[in-house]
Amino acid sequence: MQNKVLVGTTIFLGVLFANTTAAVEKGDFLLRFGASNGVPKSDNHELVSAEAAASFTFTLSYMFTTNLSVELLGAYPFEHDITLVDGGAKVGQTKHMSPTVTVHYHFLPENRFKPYVGLGVNYTTFFDETTCGPFEGLDLKLGDSWGLAYELGADFMLNDTWLLNFSYRYIDLETHARLEHQSIGTVVVDPSLYSVNLGLRF
Repeated sequence: MQNKVLVGTTIFLGVLFANTTAAVEKGDFLLRFGASNGVPKSDNHELVSAEAAASFTFTLSYMFTTNLSVELLGAYPFEHDITLVDGGAKVGQTKHMSPTVTVHYHFLPENRFKPYVGLGVNYTTFFDETTCGPFEGLDLKLGDSWGLAYELGADFMLNDTWLLNFSYRYIDLETHARLEHQSIGTVVVDPSLYSVNLGLRF
């Protein structure tokens, strides 16, 4: 459902702004800030599941050319509930930060509607792991992760300075979990990140 809404909105705004111009130039910076919802894949682990979480996110991009840019993604820490696959009881919680560097290709740099695709590298570090319910009092640790990140997005120039942005990212994220210092295997999170941002060009 979220994918359909994102694609539908992108197509609508693309048609609306297709014949107007607001060029982005080599040397420009694009600062975007807004909200993102991180939705882990459903089959994370045979024992536990990571739940969706939302947070404040921001990006800073630099235009190397009119078509190519590099972007840094940052965020206020996401906080995910951890539940049992069998029954859905909450057994813990964790926070994480996932800075990501992405190279973008912009298809229509001269238009107000500017779709782009991106490929990058993500680093995720987990911290403040806590346990509750059936796992109350047990020590939970989640290892850091490196992985690829893929992005599809679009900027909509409201004027020469301000823009509206929508993006979708898929992040290859796996973490090794330990409970009471004993390995319980790999948790395959692989989240989809849906973002809505306001931005400015300078």
